[in-house]
Amino acid sequence: MLKVIEGSYASEFPYEMDAMFRNRAQIFSERLGWNVSVRNGRERDVFDDANPLYLVSVDPLTKKYRGSVRLLPTTGPNMLRDVFPFLLRDGEFVESPTIWEISRICAAPSECELDRSKNRLSPALGELIVGIVEVGLMAGLTQIVAVFDARVYRVVKAAGCNPQLIGKPQRIGDTMSYVGVFDTGNSPLEAIRRAVGIRGSVLALETPELAAA
Repeated sequence: MLKVIEGSYASEFPYEMDAMFRNRAQIFSERLGWNVSVRNGRERDVFDDANPLYLVSVDPLTKKYRGSVRLLPTTGPNMLRDVFPFLLRDGEFVESPTIWEISRICAAPSECELDRSKNRLSPALGELIVGIVEVGLMAGLTQIVAVFDARVYRVVKAAGCNPQLIGKPQRIGDTMSYVGVFDTGNSPLEAIRRAVGIRGSVLALETPELAAA
């Protein structure tokens, strides 16, 4: 089950937010060795102050945190425009009210173990990808954009997203990084659900505006 949490309501979900920031530190700092800011075992950056939308996967029975992802409109602060513009070609940009960016997708260590043992996408990551496209439908989006490292590129490909690569892939640190866009809409959603083995909606709307949409 995915909790959809608006950044401005994050304080109402202290367990989910704390688990997410701790998981981000585990994955992006400890495991991947990225140059990210970690304080008291939690990873946050300036984009968490830009009122993003978070999708947080929790176990439907125990409510235990399983994974998360962050979404931001491309018309405001986002990682592609403000951190990785060099991954685009000269004169190329991505900015539209119908295109949002995803970033910081990750899963709890127990979910990653399940992924490796079965050699396929973990349930949490599959659920997050489905949730991204469901949110896209609700928000009237046409596409999702992301800066992928090789790890995330494998995740979205395994989920049936078939991202279109744009810009100029470059090596950042020890891994190749790409900019990719994939479509939202009913047809992509059904294809992704089939790829990850999920039927029906995965969203649990947790903020008043979303619940009323």
